[in-house]
Amino acid sequence: MGRAAARGCLVAEVSVRIVRYAVGGVRHYGELEAHGARIARFEGDPFTGLSPTGHLDEVGDVVILPPLERPRIFGFAYNYASHIDETDREVPEVPVCFMKPSTAAIGPDDAIIYPADGELIHFEGELVVVIGKEARHVKPSEAHEYILGYTCGNDVSDRIVQRKESAFGTLLIGKGQDTFAPLGPVIATEVDPSGLSLTTRVNGTVMQSASTADLLLAVPDIVSYLSRYLTLLPGDAIMTGTPSGVGPIHPGDEVEVEIDGIGVLRNPVVAESL
Repeated sequence: MGRAAARGCLVAEVSVRIVRYAVGGVRHYGELEAHGARIARFEGDPFTGLSPTGHLDEVGDVVILPPLERPRIFGFAYNYASHIDETDREVPEVPVCFMKPSTAAIGPDDAIIYPADGELIHFEGELVVVIGKEARHVKPSEAHEYILGYTCGNDVSDRIVQRKESAFGTLLIGKGQDTFAPLGPVIATEVDPSGLSLTTRVNGTVMQSASTADLLLAVPDIVSYLSRYLTLLPGDAIMTGTPSGVGPIHPGDEVEVEIDGIGVLRNPVVAESL
Protein backbone atom coordinates (compact mmCIF):
# COMPACT_ATOMS: atom_id res chain seq x y z
CA MET A 1 0.00 0.00 0.00
CA GLY A 2 2.85 2.35 -0.74
CA ARG A 3 4.33 4.49 2.00
CA ALA A 4 1.58 3.63 4.46
CA ALA A 5 2.46 -0.01 3.91
CA ALA A 6 6.07 0.65 4.84
CA ARG A 7 4.80 1.46 8.32
CA GLY A 8 2.33 -1.41 8.43
CA CYS A 9 1.64 -4.83 6.97
CA LEU A 10 0.37 -4.00 3.49
CA VAL A 11 2.83 -4.26 0.63
CA ALA A 12 1.34 -3.45 -2.78
CA GLU A 13 2.93 -0.40 -4.43
CA VAL A 14 -0.36 0.75 -5.92
CA SER A 15 -2.62 3.65 -5.10
CA VAL A 16 -4.93 2.90 -2.20
CA ARG A 17 -7.87 5.09 -1.21
CA ILE A 18 -7.73 5.27 2.58
CA VAL A 19 -11.01 6.27 4.19
CA ARG A 20 -11.74 7.17 7.80
CA TYR A 21 -15.23 6.21 8.93
CA ALA A 22 -17.46 5.25 11.82
CA VAL A 23 -19.72 2.26 12.37
CA GLY A 24 -21.97 2.31 15.40
CA GLY A 25 -19.95 5.17 16.84
CA VAL A 26 -16.63 3.27 16.54
CA ARG A 27 -14.04 4.85 14.24
CA HIS A 28 -11.89 2.91 11.80
CA TYR A 29 -9.58 3.35 8.85
CA GLY A 30 -10.17 1.26 5.77
CA GLU A 31 -9.61 0.93 2.05
CA LEU A 32 -12.45 2.07 -0.20
CA GLU A 33 -12.77 -0.60 -2.85
CA ALA A 34 -12.61 0.34 -6.53
CA HIS A 35 -16.37 0.17 -7.08
CA GLY A 36 -16.96 2.38 -4.04
CA ALA A 37 -19.58 0.18 -2.37
CA ARG A 38 -17.51 -1.49 0.34
CA ILE A 39 -14.67 -0.67 2.70
CA ALA A 40 -12.03 -3.19 3.73
CA ARG A 41 -11.51 -2.47 7.41
CA PHE A 42 -8.02 -2.01 8.86
CA GLU A 43 -6.56 -2.13 12.33
CA GLY A 44 -4.34 0.77 13.34
CA ASP A 45 -3.86 4.05 11.54
CA PRO A 46 -1.90 5.20 8.48
CA PHE A 47 0.80 6.90 10.55
CA THR A 48 1.81 4.08 12.89
CA GLY A 49 0.80 1.12 10.74
CA LEU A 50 -2.23 -0.50 9.12
CA SER A 51 -3.10 -4.16 8.81
CA PRO A 52 -6.18 -5.75 7.22
CA THR A 53 -8.80 -7.33 9.45
CA GLY A 54 -10.62 -9.24 6.72
CA HIS A 55 -13.85 -7.43 7.63
CA LEU A 56 -15.85 -5.60 4.96
CA ASP A 57 -18.24 -2.72 5.69
CA GLU A 58 -20.92 -1.54 3.30
CA VAL A 59 -20.55 2.16 2.53
CA GLY A 60 -24.27 2.63 3.08
CA ASP A 61 -23.90 1.42 6.67
CA VAL A 62 -21.12 3.80 7.72
CA VAL A 63 -20.50 7.50 8.29
CA ILE A 64 -17.56 8.82 6.27
CA LEU A 65 -15.45 11.11 8.46
CA PRO A 66 -12.81 13.71 7.61
CA PRO A 67 -9.77 11.69 6.50
CA LEU A 68 -7.72 13.31 9.27
CA GLU A 69 -8.69 13.92 12.89
CA ARG A 70 -8.18 17.59 13.79
CA PRO A 71 -5.13 18.11 11.58
CA ARG A 72 -2.79 21.06 11.48
CA ILE A 73 -3.77 22.73 8.21
CA PHE A 74 -1.26 24.78 6.21
CA GLY A 75 -2.31 26.90 3.25
CA PHE A 76 -0.47 28.40 0.28
CA ALA A 77 -1.97 31.53 -1.25
CA TYR A 78 -1.38 32.80 -4.79
CA ASN A 79 0.14 29.55 -6.01
CA TYR A 80 -1.53 29.55 -9.45
CA ALA A 81 -0.77 32.34 -11.94
CA SER A 82 -4.42 32.31 -13.04
CA HIS A 83 -5.61 33.07 -9.50
CA ILE A 84 -3.01 35.81 -9.10
CA ASP A 85 -4.33 37.38 -12.30
CA GLU A 86 -7.95 37.31 -11.15
CA THR A 87 -7.01 38.95 -7.85
CA ASP A 88 -4.97 41.62 -9.68
CA ARG A 89 -1.83 40.97 -7.64
CA GLU A 90 1.84 40.49 -8.38
CA VAL A 91 3.56 37.13 -8.11
CA PRO A 92 4.76 37.03 -4.48
CA GLU A 93 8.48 37.21 -3.78
CA VAL A 94 8.20 34.41 -1.25
CA PRO A 95 5.47 31.78 -0.74
CA VAL A 96 2.48 33.25 1.06
CA CYS A 97 1.55 30.80 3.81
CA PHE A 98 -1.19 30.69 6.42
CA MET A 99 -2.78 28.20 8.79
CA LYS A 100 -6.31 27.10 9.53
CA PRO A 101 -7.23 25.79 13.00
CA SER A 102 -7.83 22.08 13.27
CA THR A 103 -11.45 22.82 14.18
CA ALA A 104 -12.01 24.14 10.65
CA ALA A 105 -11.78 20.60 9.26
CA ILE A 106 -14.95 18.80 8.20
CA GLY A 107 -15.54 15.76 6.03
CA PRO A 108 -17.60 14.71 3.02
CA ASP A 109 -21.26 15.74 3.16
CA ASP A 110 -20.67 17.79 6.33
CA ALA A 111 -22.16 21.27 6.15
CA ILE A 112 -20.14 24.39 5.48
CA ILE A 113 -21.68 26.84 7.94
CA TYR A 114 -22.36 30.24 6.40
CA PRO A 115 -21.68 32.77 9.20
CA ALA A 116 -24.65 34.77 10.44
CA ASP A 117 -22.70 37.96 9.78
CA GLY A 118 -21.12 36.69 6.57
CA GLU A 119 -21.29 38.92 3.52
CA LEU A 120 -19.00 37.34 0.92
CA ILE A 121 -17.98 33.72 1.45
CA HIS A 122 -15.95 32.06 -1.32
CA PHE A 123 -15.07 28.48 -2.23
CA GLU A 124 -11.53 27.50 -3.27
CA GLY A 125 -10.98 23.99 -4.61
CA GLU A 126 -7.49 22.64 -3.89
CA LEU A 127 -5.23 19.61 -3.90
CA VAL A 128 -4.23 18.75 -0.34
CA VAL A 129 -1.01 16.97 0.66
CA VAL A 130 -1.15 14.64 3.67
CA ILE A 131 2.15 14.24 5.53
CA GLY A 132 2.93 10.68 6.60
CA LYS A 133 5.94 11.07 8.86
CA GLU A 134 7.89 13.75 10.67
CA ALA A 135 9.74 15.96 8.22
CA ARG A 136 12.44 18.58 8.73
CA HIS A 137 14.90 20.04 6.19
CA VAL A 138 13.55 17.85 3.40
CA LYS A 139 14.99 18.19 -0.09
CA PRO A 140 12.44 18.46 -2.93
CA SER A 141 13.81 15.22 -4.39
CA GLU A 142 13.05 13.45 -1.09
CA ALA A 143 9.63 14.98 -0.40
CA HIS A 144 7.72 11.96 -1.69
CA GLU A 145 9.21 9.88 1.13
CA TYR A 146 7.33 11.99 3.68
CA ILE A 147 3.97 12.16 1.90
CA LEU A 148 1.30 9.63 2.82
CA GLY A 149 -1.03 10.70 0.02
CA TYR A 150 -3.44 13.32 -1.26
CA THR A 151 -7.01 14.42 -0.71
CA CYS A 152 -9.40 17.10 -1.95
CA GLY A 153 -9.86 20.34 -0.05
CA ASN A 154 -11.96 23.48 -0.06
CA ASP A 155 -10.29 26.57 1.38
CA VAL A 156 -13.51 28.36 2.32
CA SER A 157 -12.82 32.07 2.88
CA ASP A 158 -14.68 35.05 4.29
CA ARG A 159 -13.42 37.69 1.87
CA ILE A 160 -14.61 40.73 3.82
CA VAL A 161 -12.83 39.66 6.99
CA GLN A 162 -9.85 38.34 5.04
CA ARG A 163 -9.25 41.66 3.29
CA LYS A 164 -9.49 43.62 6.52
CA GLU A 165 -7.08 41.27 8.27
CA SER A 166 -4.66 41.21 5.33
CA ALA A 167 -4.39 45.00 5.35
CA PHE A 168 -2.68 44.64 8.74
CA GLY A 169 -0.60 41.58 7.89
CA THR A 170 -2.69 38.91 9.58
CA LEU A 171 -4.93 36.13 8.34
CA LEU A 172 -6.95 33.96 10.71
CA ILE A 173 -10.68 34.56 11.02
CA GLY A 174 -11.14 35.08 7.28
CA LYS A 175 -9.75 31.60 6.63
CA GLY A 176 -10.10 29.73 9.90
CA GLN A 177 -13.72 29.68 10.99
CA ASP A 178 -15.28 26.37 11.97
CA THR A 179 -16.18 24.26 8.89
CA PHE A 180 -13.96 26.38 6.58
CA ALA A 181 -11.71 23.42 5.66
CA PRO A 182 -13.66 20.57 4.07
CA LEU A 183 -11.35 17.59 3.37
CA GLY A 184 -11.89 14.22 1.72
CA PRO A 185 -13.34 11.90 0.72
CA VAL A 186 -10.20 9.71 0.89
CA ILE A 187 -6.44 9.87 1.14
CA ALA A 188 -5.15 8.49 -2.16
CA THR A 189 -1.63 7.06 -1.95
CA GLU A 190 0.88 6.65 -4.78
CA VAL A 191 -0.71 9.45 -6.81
CA ASP A 192 1.47 11.64 -9.03
CA PRO A 193 0.55 15.22 -8.02
CA SER A 194 2.27 16.89 -10.95
CA GLY A 195 -0.61 16.86 -13.44
CA LEU A 196 -3.93 16.11 -11.78
CA SER A 197 -7.16 17.55 -13.14
CA LEU A 198 -9.00 19.68 -10.55
CA THR A 199 -12.63 20.68 -11.00
CA THR A 200 -14.87 22.65 -8.66
CA ARG A 201 -18.63 22.79 -9.16
CA VAL A 202 -21.31 24.80 -7.40
CA ASN A 203 -24.80 23.35 -7.81
CA GLY A 204 -23.48 21.26 -10.69
CA THR A 205 -21.99 24.19 -12.62
CA VAL A 206 -18.25 24.03 -13.26
CA MET A 207 -16.55 27.04 -11.68
CA GLN A 208 -12.92 25.92 -11.63
CA SER A 209 -11.14 23.66 -14.10
CA ALA A 210 -7.36 23.40 -13.92
CA SER A 211 -4.36 21.12 -13.65
CA THR A 212 -1.94 20.87 -10.76
CA ALA A 213 0.76 21.12 -13.42
CA ASP A 214 0.11 24.86 -13.19
CA LEU A 215 1.12 25.16 -9.54
CA LEU A 216 3.82 27.85 -9.26
CA LEU A 217 5.38 26.01 -6.32
CA ALA A 218 5.05 22.29 -6.99
CA VAL A 219 4.25 19.77 -4.27
CA PRO A 220 7.88 18.69 -3.60
CA ASP A 221 8.92 22.34 -3.27
CA ILE A 222 5.99 23.07 -0.95
CA VAL A 223 6.99 20.27 1.42
CA SER A 224 10.64 21.30 1.24
CA TYR A 225 9.86 24.96 1.89
CA LEU A 226 7.72 24.34 4.96
CA SER A 227 10.11 21.77 6.41
CA ARG A 228 12.98 24.23 6.09
CA TYR A 229 11.38 26.42 8.76
CA LEU A 230 9.26 24.08 10.87
CA THR A 231 8.78 20.42 11.63
CA LEU A 232 5.97 18.77 9.70
CA LEU A 233 4.12 16.07 11.62
CA PRO A 234 2.23 12.93 10.62
CA GLY A 235 -1.32 13.89 9.75
CA ASP A 236 -0.54 17.47 8.74
CA ALA A 237 -2.58 18.73 5.77
CA ILE A 238 -1.14 21.18 3.25
CA MET A 239 -3.55 23.03 0.97
CA THR A 240 -1.50 23.73 -2.15
CA GLY A 241 -3.41 26.71 -3.55
CA THR A 242 -6.41 27.38 -5.74
CA PRO A 243 -6.67 28.18 -9.47
CA SER A 244 -8.81 30.90 -11.00
CA GLY A 245 -12.59 30.74 -10.85
CA VAL A 246 -13.17 31.24 -7.14
CA GLY A 247 -16.52 32.72 -6.29
CA PRO A 248 -19.30 33.13 -3.77
CA ILE A 249 -21.42 30.49 -2.11
CA HIS A 250 -24.72 30.89 -0.29
CA PRO A 251 -26.91 28.84 2.03
CA GLY A 252 -28.63 26.14 0.00
CA ASP A 253 -25.69 25.67 -2.37
CA GLU A 254 -23.73 22.45 -2.81
CA VAL A 255 -20.00 22.58 -3.55
CA GLU A 256 -18.06 19.74 -5.16
CA VAL A 257 -14.28 19.52 -5.50
CA GLU A 258 -13.17 16.68 -7.78
CA ILE A 259 -9.57 15.61 -8.40
CA ASP A 260 -8.47 12.77 -10.66
CA GLY A 261 -7.43 9.68 -8.77
CA ILE A 262 -8.90 10.92 -5.50
CA GLY A 263 -12.64 11.43 -5.90
CA VAL A 264 -15.31 14.02 -5.19
CA LEU A 265 -15.55 16.08 -2.00
CA ARG A 266 -19.15 17.25 -1.68
CA ASN A 267 -20.49 19.68 0.95
CA PRO A 268 -23.77 21.56 1.37
CA VAL A 269 -23.80 25.17 2.56
CA VAL A 270 -26.06 25.84 5.53
CA ALA A 271 -26.89 29.14 7.26
CA GLU A 272 -25.56 29.50 10.80
CA SER A 273 -28.18 29.00 13.47
CA LEU A 274 -27.59 31.12 16.55
